[in-house]
Amino acid sequence: MIALLAMGVYLVFAFLVGLLAGRGRSFWSVSEYTVADRGLGLVLMWFLMGGTVFSAFAFLGGPGWAYSKGAASFYILAYTCLGLLPWYLIGPKVARIGERKNFYTMGDFLGDRYRSRAIQVLVGIISVLAFIQYLTLQIKGMAYVFNVLTEDAIPIWLGALISYGIVIVYVATSGVRGAAWSDVLQGILMLVVAWVVGFALVYQFHDGIGAMFRGIAETRPGFLTIGGEGSAMSPMAYTTILLVSVVGFIMWPHLFTKSFTTTEKKIKQTVLVYPLFAIFLVPILFIGFSAVGIVDPSELSGPDTILPHLVTNELGASGLVYGLIGAGALAAAMSSADAITHGGSVSFGRDIIQPLKPDLSERAQIWIMRLSVVAIGTVAYYLSIFGAAGLVQLLVGAYGSIVQFAPAVYGALWWRRGTAPGVIAGLVGGIVVNYYFQLVQPATPLDINAGILGLMVNVVLFVGVSMVTQPDEAAAEDYVEA
Repeated sequence: MIALLAMGVYLVFAFLVGLLAGRGRSFWSVSEYTVADRGLGLVLMWFLMGGTVFSAFAFLGGPGWAYSKGAASFYILAYTCLGLLPWYLIGPKVARIGERKNFYTMGDFLGDRYRSRAIQVLVGIISVLAFIQYLTLQIKGMAYVFNVLTEDAIPIWLGALISYGIVIVYVATSGVRGAAWSDVLQGILMLVVAWVVGFALVYQFHDGIGAMFRGIAETRPGFLTIGGEGSAMSPMAYTTILLVSVVGFIMWPHLFTKSFTTTEKKIKQTVLVYPLFAIFLVPILFIGFSAVGIVDPSELSGPDTILPHLVTNELGASGLVYGLIGAGALAAAMSSADAITHGGSVSFGRDIIQPLKPDLSERAQIWIMRLSVVAIGTVAYYLSIFGAAGLVQLLVGAYGSIVQFAPAVYGALWWRRGTAPGVIAGLVGGIVVNYYFQLVQPATPLDINAGILGLMVNVVLFVGVSMVTQPDEAAAEDYVEA
């Protein structure tokens, strides 16, 4: 009950911060709801972008992978350091074009560049489907926390409903500004909790970091290397999962469109300080590594529950500490869920509905976006309760779809010869290949990540079809020279 009360207090604070963030702002402004009138500062940008990576995937899936897959979990640190680097080049150009043309989404950007309403709708559909997959990951994380830390007093379905219901309300009312300010509160809380819990477990079980890794190396040979005996991942699988994450990171529409929320200078500053989040993720992995040889896998319902299991069964903490740790884990999940939910609602309203009905008033657009928050959330909630995929698998699967936007985006900014038929052919081909190897044939050639196989097909089709179709030279010149 004490743990539940502590988590409840956190949820009330998160709810109030999210609601108050939109106070005094125009409730019916598309610009305010989608891009905060292009006025977010460095601190808000850092927490908003960082909250995306410091999510249920990191807080629960990260320890789960460290515990069950060993060295494979190091990819989380690598892609956190590298993932935002392409934004240093892409972001300022996209920001200039977006401000000049009043863009709010990736669909706006690509649809205008290739002069194709079909591309805008296709981008919207792919985005919403990937958002639902990614959002399911966060809701699963929230449900795990409530269920385990209250020792089954709060069932999976109810924990997810309470925590995600709060996210839906403040996102629908305050838009991206509500997500950003909530992420500041959530970011501070989860960073403090991660460091305290991570080091506490290491020293409780192993008397130090070095002793922990020496013990793992002796009892699990190859567990701390890629491709060795005992490794859970081959070198090719590790390399390509890192590659798909790095190339795909800024292709997430809710991250790409943050180019429209701030200035060119703030974008570059955010990229430079962003890798600090990789340092904050280190103790998250320590949590999982500390349990190797301590916790029997049969005691867990799945690797993703290792953190709450350690807290309730091994740490020997009070109910208040349980609650604070639970609040940190909830903060991690909610800090991503709000940005994803907002991004999905904007993509649905702006990229799918508006191109089909271009005469919509601004008020009607806002209504559609706010109602789609509930609709997208409902679908993701259903999948989170009844789906079986693990947290990291859900994330990697979603990246396989999102990375397919990369050829179209890079082509829009630096290749005059790209055409709409080329983009469509590449997107469709890449998506089909990605999902074929995810859903039909899980074994991929040479153990290459399914998203990378799709990207290879995408590039070939994009370039090949573009070379035999007529480009729009005026549009190309406008973007390439921006």
